[in-house]
Amino acid sequence: MSAITRFLPKNHLSYIIGQLVHIKLPSFLNKLIIANFAKAYRINLEEAEFPIEKYPSLGEFFIRKLKADRRPLGSTWALHPADSVITQAAKINEGKLIQAKNKTYSLESFTKDKHAMDKYANGTFLTYYLCPTDYHRVHSPVSGTIKTVRHIPGALWPVNAWSTDNIHELFSINERVLVEIETDKGLVGVMFVGATNVGQIILSFDSEIIGNQLLSSAINEKSYSLQVKKGDELGAFRMGSTIVMLYPPGSISSETAAKLLGQAVKVNSDFTN
Repeated sequence: MSAITRFLPKNHLSYIIGQLVHIKLPSFLNKLIIANFAKAYRINLEEAEFPIEKYPSLGEFFIRKLKADRRPLGSTWALHPADSVITQAAKINEGKLIQAKNKTYSLESFTKDKHAMDKYANGTFLTYYLCPTDYHRVHSPVSGTIKTVRHIPGALWPVNAWSTDNIHELFSINERVLVEIETDKGLVGVMFVGATNVGQIILSFDSEIIGNQLLSSAINEKSYSLQVKKGDELGAFRMGSTIVMLYPPGSISSETAAKLLGQAVKVNSDFTN
């Protein structure tokens, strides 16, 4: 499978799949597809905002919202941004982030920001992996002001264990969208990382930034002064992928990060959960 993946037109394939899953089918067929998808991935339908017959396509079900009381806000300074598993968590050491055992990637290459070291050196990063079972909307882990969004076009490799073990600087190759939030402890980065079959990365506060449009390879950066509170929705993955959180020095300790490694977490929950 890994050898085949190397030669697949991953961006085009992901774009097509992203379009297909949003096709509106006859209601009985659409309901059957969603029900079987939910059963296959053991999705808790009691959490979904609407019954499955209310979703016009599998794609819309995939980015479903939840009932209002299902992800209550925690009380710690930073909360978890997504339903996911924390696959990496450590100090940002010498401008490097951990991708997998004995593999790192460059903070500057990842963010495409020559000032990244000034913002995040000796801070902490956490990698959140979302699987198809998970709720796929991403919420702000902190309160502050959205200052910058940087859309970085790229490839769409899978972000599974094989890829993280074998693809050099995978997270600096794949398409990604960085949302930077100014907080009372410094700048916090929320990086959406695309993957194979992630048809789009979308933002809740800016409909002009959309992932995997097959139109341009140029980096698009926009400035804002938009207030955001913990728990506010930032965006979503149209199919699953990864969030990498970048925290400034003095905000999240490496000890806290180490305790979080390997945990399955829920969006808006405290770091102690």
